[in-house]
This record gives sequence, C-alpha cells and structure tokens, in this order.
Amino acid sequence: MTEERDEPRVADEGAAVETGVSPDEIGRLRSDLVRLAADFDNYRKAVAREREILRERAWDEAARALLPVYDALQRALDAHAGEESELRHALAQLMGLVEEALRRLGCEGYDSVGKAFDPLYHEALLAEESDREKNVILAEFERGFLRAGRVIRPAKVKVSLGRGGVAT
Repeated sequence: MTEERDEPRVADEGAAVETGVSPDEIGRLRSDLVRLAADFDNYRKAVAREREILRERAWDEAARALLPVYDALQRALDAHAGEESELRHALAQLMGLVEEALRRLGCEGYDSVGKAFDPLYHEALLAEESDREKNVILAEFERGFLRAGRVIRPAKVKVSLGRGGVAT
C-alpha cells in the first residue's frame, strides 16, 4: 500500500455545482490546503531537527560526566607508573572500561604535546621560556576530547614562550 503525498484533489468541477461553492472558492481552498500541508511538513522537519540537537547535547553531557573519572584514573595510573601491582592492574582495567564508554559515546581524546597551541583546542594554564619554538605545547595537564568533530573539553596545557619570550 503506497501513500500518495501529492496535492489534495477535488472530485471534479461538477462538485462545485452540487455544493454551491464557486470554482474560485475551490481554488482558494485548495491553495490554502496546500499551504497548510507545507507548513505542517516544515513544522515536522523543525521538530525532528530540534530533537536531534537535544539528543546530541545529551550525548555530549554524558561524555563530559565521564571525563573527571577518566582524569582521576589517569592520575592514579601515572602515580603508579612502572609498578607491577594488582592495584595498577585494576586501575588499568577500569581505565579501559572508561575509555570504551567514551568511545561508545563517540568521544575521542587528542594529543597536544609538541603541537602548535590552538585556542580552539587548548587552554593554556602555564607559559614558560624554553628551547622550543614559541607557542609549542610543552606539557599536557588534562587531555582534550572531541565528540562528533566538536571540542567537548579543550586540553589544559603548558606553552612555550620561546627563548627569552614574553607571553602575548
């Protein structure tokens, strides 16, 4: 069974005589009906777009809620680096679960060290003189994350001022 979504139809001009409605009135009503159908279709599309935006925001918030857990596990793993203990093994397993949850939410981390500072992707917490070129990232304090190509959290970094550099 197929559904036709063409312009509404009037049986024929003879119907105008039977109902006492003029052909001009039928034409006006027909154009009103077509306009109303188009308005409703536009409304339906707008509601679908709004629903998609709300869904994306919910996914972003779910991913952001996991990031402090990711950070805490990363700090714990860094504190126990080089150890072969049950604690470190358990922390690594938990980190794997959090990373998998972030992946399933469409979230991915990005590396910053050694790259040029970009204010869209990085938040500079510190700047210091170094042998490195100006505005090169020297250290990363918190990893940055993207979701659906958008930054949901910028990386928190330390930036080089170059030799004898001054912050700009």
